[in-house]
Amino acid sequence: MFDDESLLKMYELYVVPWGIKVFFALLIFFIGQFIAKMVARLVSKVLSRTRLDKILIEFIRSLINALLMVFVIVAALDQLGVNTNSVIAVLGAAGLAIGLALQGSLQNFAAGFMLLIFRPFKAGDFVEAAGTSGNIDKIGIFSTTMHTGDNKQVIIPNGAIYSGNIINYSSLGTRRIDMVFSIGYGDDMKKARNIIADIIAADERILKEPEPLIAVGELGASSVNFYVRPWVKAGDFWPVRFALTEAIKQAFDDNGISIPFPQMDVHLNRLDQ
Repeated sequence: MFDDESLLKMYELYVVPWGIKVFFALLIFFIGQFIAKMVARLVSKVLSRTRLDKILIEFIRSLINALLMVFVIVAALDQLGVNTNSVIAVLGAAGLAIGLALQGSLQNFAAGFMLLIFRPFKAGDFVEAAGTSGNIDKIGIFSTTMHTGDNKQVIIPNGAIYSGNIINYSSLGTRRIDMVFSIGYGDDMKKARNIIADIIAADERILKEPEPLIAVGELGASSVNFYVRPWVKAGDFWPVRFALTEAIKQAFDDNGISIPFPQMDVHLNRLDQ
């Protein structure tokens, strides 16, 4: 059995010093945790006043909080006398192993971060990226969701989007429709031009500025080709294109303007035996 003097010495040598260490370690942990949350919340509040996406703001807040908590835990362990160099080495090795295992996911994450920062497109835009065309539904940290014209949902990894060309058909607000209409060599070019011009002028969806282009662009093998290039709002692109194609074809038929098709003349020479 321990006598009172032995108990007192044990108390002075172990209980008091370790009690003080544990007290300050807990103090560091709880105060550090509070400060980490405050800093993360402050950063989130500042970023919310910018044009950054809410998903990105929330991720940055969580990341800052997690990084600060790592420092807080290391400081608390150091107060307890734990060799923090070993802890840091273990954390570094674990981080490297996780990074190698999740290399593809990290690439998608980095690409998602860049997409949310630079915003080459936003939800609702019609874009062409990673070999797919469609309207953007959601931009996530790891992938982007869009739906195609025939209403198929497509989920594309952000790495595939950011590593290739991105064509945004909605960002500038207007688009040019490039069309070609062919008439026969025997048809009246001036009459055909006037027909096209009247149809374009009658459609209120076609913009006056920039001025629509109607020009003879090519003398083909069996036709004279008119290049027709009106400007419309981005949302009117397909409706106007379809309407112009039908209206000009109908007007050509009504006015006796032919739309030739490729043809070949074959001459047969008879050889007398």
